Amino acid sequence: MGIGRAESGAGDCILLTGMMGCGKSSVGRVIAQRNGLRFIDTDTEIEARAGRRVSEIFAVEGEPRFRELEREALRALPQSGAVVALGGGAVVAAENRAILATKGTLVWLDASPETLASRTAGDTARPLLAGLDPTARIERLRSLAESRRDAYAHAAVRIDTDAHTTLEVADAVTAALGIG
Repeated sequence: MGIGRAESGAGDCILLTGMMGCGKSSVGRVIAQRNGLRFIDTDTEIEARAGRRVSEIFAVEGEPRFRELEREALRALPQSGAVVALGGGAVVAAENRAILATKGTLVWLDASPETLASRTAGDTARPLLAGLDPTARIERLRSLAESRRDAYAHAAVRIDTDAHTTLEVADAVTAALGIG
């Protein structure tokens, strides 16, 4: 595939990061399908390894255990041939960013808290938004986005997903990376 990573030895996977609801999974599936690549969702990988849903891991074992499982899943990612939808907080830890730097190019899909709240409305599988009314959901998303902004800014590419379709965002990502 080759996306022109400058660092020698770095992988060439496309690593999609951003807040929940920004479109990582839907955009990632489109890019993978168009380019004959494997699609990996790290939350799905974590669930398969743990034998339970992310929301259950959070509820039973807590966020620290989830982050351990997440780090294991990041280490297990291939170095080529895949588009990866990362969990929203995966890039917060510097250790995770170092692991990801060996796997490929980090792409930040960004959206406003209002857009994110709209896209995640009715989704009960998101532990960090569980039980929040619409106003509180927006505020939680705003707070999370602000706390993660510096980590997301490590991405090589930032794509705004507000008011754009999945196909438009997939086109923007591949254009920015010079592929497909």
